[in-house]
Amino acid sequence: MQNPIDKDKTAEFPGLMEFAHHIGSALIKPEDKGKIKSKALTSMHEQTAHQLKNLYRQMQVIAEQANEIKKRVEISTLIYDANYRFEPVVGHTYHLYKTHKGQHVLSLVAPDEWGGEMPYAEHISTIRLLADYTWDVLP
Repeated sequence: MQNPIDKDKTAEFPGLMEFAHHIGSALIKPEDKGKIKSKALTSMHEQTAHQLKNLYRQMQVIAEQANEIKKRVEISTLIYDANYRFEPVVGHTYHLYKTHKGQHVLSLVAPDEWGGEMPYAEHISTIRLLADYTWDVLP
């Protein structure tokens, strides 16, 4: 039996054709590649901007933590170079002063607890000794 369809009018691989090859074929529309690329680029930029914003927020938190540690080290250095005649106890609150001669003094007495005039030039900070022997600056 011979195939009644003319070979010149049929495709060998009709599924790979870029256009409908007979009346019953599905409608094939060419895609607007510029539109597809534009949507993809917009989505990509939006997503990466969101991710970068999250990373920046995390970086800010880490930078703030690093600055707090740096401040603790700076104040701890000042305190350990200061004059004091007692052994500081972990968890207790102390006060760092600067004398008229520019030296630092660690005291148990708060600025408002002096009976009269404060004997030091300046109150630097109120601090508490932490378990790692660094000092936490109190508000």
